[in-house]
Amino acid sequence: MAKIAWFGTGMMGSGFVEALLRRGERVAVWNRTPEKTRLLEALGATGFADPSEAARGADRIHIMLSDDAAVDALLDRIASAIAPSAIVIDHTTVAPRPTAARFERCERESIAFLHAPVFMSPQMTREGKGIMLCSGPAERFERARSFLAAMTADLWYVGERTDKAAALKLFGNQMIFFITAGLADGFALTRSVDLPPREAFELFSHFKPAATIDFRGKKIAEGDFSSSFDLTMARKDARLMLETAQAGDVELHVLPAIARWMDETIERGYGDRDLAVLGADAVPVRA
Repeated sequence: MAKIAWFGTGMMGSGFVEALLRRGERVAVWNRTPEKTRLLEALGATGFADPSEAARGADRIHIMLSDDAAVDALLDRIASAIAPSAIVIDHTTVAPRPTAARFERCERESIAFLHAPVFMSPQMTREGKGIMLCSGPAERFERARSFLAAMTADLWYVGERTDKAAALKLFGNQMIFFITAGLADGFALTRSVDLPPREAFELFSHFKPAATIDFRGKKIAEGDFSSSFDLTMARKDARLMLETAQAGDVELHVLPAIARWMDETIERGYGDRDLAVLGADAVPVRA
């Protein structure tokens, strides 16, 4: 049986370890705060105070920490204990440039490294649901494919570009932030006319805003800003929203910034283009 070392036993890491233990895996665990490993030890994991001892002899090393600095500091402590045959998979949400640098460091130190961030909740980690992205050398991914697939419902290998999974993970989380902030602003708008949030939420039983991602997301990605909803008309609607909220003495946080962005884009001569032209700085604009 393979020995697995898991570093980082917060809500997400603990969920993954619990799933590994249920499958009968042998797991060593380490966390900066040792108390967070106690429950996992009660379930059969072996806890270590010294991360290098947890890593020693491991066939697979999984990392799920807070940020780039934490991952780099851990590698500093365990690098000498990593077996030449071991594979190291970092599931931490980190930035693209430091991730690329981390791959380079691991290559210099003969550490087989992959980056595999996830779109999961803690419960999904226990149940093997959600999405796991992975980037790094193809041969290395093939070595890891079977055991990573057992951890998720959707294992997506995004290719050999080492920072790609990190970039896509940030993009995905950014969309979660934007959607959540947009919902908060939207409920504030409806509150300004005394429409309760539960009643406002009924809109989504008919109107499916996710279709905007498929439609306008594709238009932005392809630089196609031929219009089905002129930016000037969208700006008129934004004015109505802002006026409605102001009349109801409700502050909006996201929409004012979008309105300013619309104004700036219209001033650049894009008013007759589709609303998607807000993405003009991200891609070339077709003539």
